[in-house]
Amino acid sequence: MKYRSTLYANYHSTQSGRASGTDAAALFQREKRQFAREVLPLLKGTPSNAVIFDMGCGSGSLLKALQEAGFTGATGMDISPEQVQMARSMGVEQVTEGDALQYVKDQTTAFDVLLGMDIIEHFTKDELVELLQDIRNSLKPGGVAIFRTPNLDGVFSTVFANGDFTHENYLNASSAQQVCLACGFNRVQVWPGVMHIENPVKELLRKCLWAALRFRFKLWLFATARSTKNVYFEPNMIIVASV
Repeated sequence: MKYRSTLYANYHSTQSGRASGTDAAALFQREKRQFAREVLPLLKGTPSNAVIFDMGCGSGSLLKALQEAGFTGATGMDISPEQVQMARSMGVEQVTEGDALQYVKDQTTAFDVLLGMDIIEHFTKDELVELLQDIRNSLKPGGVAIFRTPNLDGVFSTVFANGDFTHENYLNASSAQQVCLACGFNRVQVWPGVMHIENPVKELLRKCLWAALRFRFKLWLFATARSTKNVYFEPNMIIVASV
């Protein structure tokens, strides 16, 4: 698709950096801290020398979090020259510029862990099914793929789902499990994304407000005779798909 070559060439300056409202270094550090809260707990028990691949690694903030946590076998790839250059400027050297999709397609039982943060929403349904099958084949026995993606059940989901012109598909917890299982994964768990404000006073207020709002959303579902099981209201969700 022609739009991809245009939008991904300078993705940071036209989207992620523009939307953040902060400078590149501050954004990098903020993303790193968020990944430490959101992803690192899911890797508990993973050997420090595990082969970890961050597909579409962007500025390398997740790789930096992995590096600081002691993971020595983590590498990443991104198609955007601007993003790769930014990663290197932030001291992340384990990043290469290239087509991560083709790279994954060429691998067989190569990775212990494959990470895809904010990436699977960028593919059409046909492309996503093919990608998930390729990811499944690229993992070693017992391997795991971890994705973060917008949650279509989330409150004001269009703010996140439609806030990026390059997004192509949207999932909720149920459809995420459906497509991953159909593509050959043996076990699929979905978790709500971690919400956090770094200012402690604002974070306390946010937690209190969210508890009240979540209760109200569950009442709405109850009123429509629907179960709240496997329904999350957070803007993002984390998918953990195991081989």
